[in-house]
Amino acid sequence: MLKKLSLVLVLVVFTSCNELQQVVNNLPTGTSGIGLSQLDMANGLKEALDLGIDKQVSKLTAKDGFFRNELVKILLPEELQKVDKGLRDIGLGNLADEGLKVLNRAAEDAVGQATPIFINAVKNINFNDAKGILLGNDNAATTYLKTNTESALFTSFEPVIKNSFEKVGADQIWNNLITKYNAIPFTNNVNPDLTNYVTGEALKGVYKMIAIEEKEIRTKVSSRATDLLKKVFALQD
Repeated sequence: MLKKLSLVLVLVVFTSCNELQQVVNNLPTGTSGIGLSQLDMANGLKEALDLGIDKQVSKLTAKDGFFRNELVKILLPEELQKVDKGLRDIGLGNLADEGLKVLNRAAEDAVGQATPIFINAVKNINFNDAKGILLGNDNAATTYLKTNTESALFTSFEPVIKNSFEKVGADQIWNNLITKYNAIPFTNNVNPDLTNYVTGEALKGVYKMIAIEEKEIRTKVSSRATDLLKKVFALQD
């Protein structure tokens, strides 16, 4: 009992990340010494990531999940911003808005492919991963996911977005947009490949929303929905 109480006092006194790192490094091999096993810590981080995926990524798959969310809404790439402006200048603002909408629709469609890839990455979290995430910055868990899923997600997203462009008519809409823009006198013709661009922007949106949920869990006790989350993240408070 005295040993456990001593460890608790050490965690309270040591407030810097470096000091907390030393404390966790010296915890007994099988248990944290304060009622948390290595398995508990790993499972707690898995719960946190699962919560972020469930609460935030799922929102992006809904209609307007990207388009009505200013945090992740996909805007035009720099080379197409002149298309948007040019069309609005000649009274074709509605057409420009529709062009933006179909880009975001394609991203919403693709994000549905993300969950199985995330779940696979979360399953592989071990104690050392969990310890590094717990002692990391506010987006350490998101960074872990990005490192372990970005390549697979890009490969998965790109064909879905390409197909989505065809399904929602984005290819025809953008062909119409660019044709009309190129017909405006004194403009330089454009013909960009939007699939790669939207894929990258969709990925940014996914990780941004997970990071938001991670920060909530780290900074707000009320966001820790289970007893295990409360116990694990109490170590970093």
